[in-house]
Amino acid sequence: SSAETDLQPNPADPVLRALGRSREGGARAGGARREGTQTLRTGDEEGNLSGLTRGTDPSISMRSDEAYFDDDRIRRPRAFDTNLLQEPVTVLSTRSPLIFAELAPTSEAMRAMQSEHSGVVLITKDGSAGSPLLGIFTERDILLRVINRGRNPAETPLKEVMSADPEHLQADARVAWVLNMMSVGGFRHVPVVNVRGCPVAVISVRDVVEFLVEAFPNEILNLPPDFGVRKDIPRDGG
Repeated sequence: SSAETDLQPNPADPVLRALGRSREGGARAGGARREGTQTLRTGDEEGNLSGLTRGTDPSISMRSDEAYFDDDRIRRPRAFDTNLLQEPVTVLSTRSPLIFAELAPTSEAMRAMQSEHSGVVLITKDGSAGSPLLGIFTERDILLRVINRGRNPAETPLKEVMSADPEHLQADARVAWVLNMMSVGGFRHVPVVNVRGCPVAVISVRDVVEFLVEAFPNEILNLPPDFGVRKDIPRDGG
């Protein structure tokens, strides 16, 4: 109809042709601006990231760089930190030692060792931490000096079954000295005393193990679940 014909745009209209050319020019300009921005961004990345080339996805090169450094970190072995050996011995034990008087019955020391899950007690004259160290009594002494000799622990004073004048370390000693005494002397417990010779701590092999685990948790605790399991053992009847 004539009404619909009036609503249709006339391609020959000079005004419409001018508007079309304007839109096309704007689109080309916008495309040039976007292309210029892309080129500028790529150029900036080329200036800051090595190995990038024009037309290469920057994320690929970044992932390659990260993988390179990660692989290098994994390949680098972790060495034992010798500074750990220079730590004071007080870092090895945070538990207060069990201290008994030299005339206390051996049975009391044995009950305390059982209740406190300790393998050692220290002996002073009056059973206090303010007196000089006189001896040490361990699980080994229970076996060799009490049970093996048929002694009654309730009637035997600690003075008769303790190891008198034990080897010990000063409170300012280093971890290396503890390891030396345990390795060379064969001691499983090392008393620590202050400048007056009074007991302040006792270090056991367990304390050393816990110290090493805290220093190297990933290397010690993150082992595969089947680590150390012999695979050649038959499972018949198991």
